[in-house]
Amino acid sequence: MRSVLVVLLMCGAASAFAADTCKSKAADKKLAGAALTSFMKKCQSDAQTACDASAADKKLAGAAKTSFTKKCLNDAVGT
Repeated sequence: MRSVLVVLLMCGAASAFAADTCKSKAADKKLAGAALTSFMKKCQSDAQTACDASAADKKLAGAAKTSFTKKCLNDAVGT
């Protein structure tokens, strides 16, 4: 029982660290001003491309695609 709990805690901790968002990356790099704006625009653009590709892989269309893409972007950017 104890080993199962340890494994579950390790999985939870790993997923928490794997969730790098644009905002957290910018904070880690201590960006400000024009550098922050430029970084965020590029990061959001990259996230949009990745989310669109993921929606296409899942063969989503219409409202389902819009909803999926919006959530995907929010998760990636960190809003």
